[in-house]
Amino acid sequence: VIGVAQTGTGKTAAFVLPLLERLSVAASERRMRVLVIAPTRELVVQIEENSRAYGRHLPLRYATIFGGVGEGPQIQALRRGVDMVVATPGRLIDLMEQRHVDFSALQVLVLDEADRMLDMGFLPPIRRIVAATPKTRQTLLFSATMSKEIEAVTREFLKTPALVEIGARSTPAEAVAQWVVEVSMAAKVPALIHLMKDAALESVLVFSRTKYGADRIARKLEEAGIRTATLHSNRTQA
Repeated sequence: VIGVAQTGTGKTAAFVLPLLERLSVAASERRMRVLVIAPTRELVVQIEENSRAYGRHLPLRYATIFGGVGEGPQIQALRRGVDMVVATPGRLIDLMEQRHVDFSALQVLVLDEADRMLDMGFLPPIRRIVAATPKTRQTLLFSATMSKEIEAVTREFLKTPALVEIGARSTPAEAVAQWVVEVSMAAKVPALIHLMKDAALESVLVFSRTKYGADRIARKLEEAGIRTATLHSNRTQA
């Protein structure tokens, strides 16, 4: 299956709910039957949390595999036996090389946010992972766009896929309202502070072109009494 849909359209539930039903009707052998690959640790954690919530009344085991943390607990989880694994490509390859991963019972492979994985240079690891899985698997690929690169990947990894497309391609989600405010450079931060005083805004994400800019904006917001945290590559994962 190829699923093309924007973020926020319920994609995770769309693939997790049928998979949980499929896992629940067959007795669990505590061997990996479903593998979901996603580009970032945050997305991996989110998919696993959603799966756990949707399947809270089912006797299934889940595991997450991602970098930036110790391998020990992840290896232990695989040894204990799991029904569903959600992983980033890099760490999964590491554990495959150490022979901690067994794909022999795998039935379904999900490539989530495939367009982002290609942007992040994950095509070679994904090729290695796909090559190690059984030929008889079902493959589900999800992407926000259907670019030429994604079409090439689907030809390589999928067999006669069904295409499910929600909404127009490359358009913003209809549920999101958008405005453009034109201001001078000097007025940008004061305008932002003014907007932030709207009581309806409980949580706000501000993007900056540079790390220095992010720190500067955060400092100005803090001076205006707005609690702020910065997030960029000069900061640790913790």
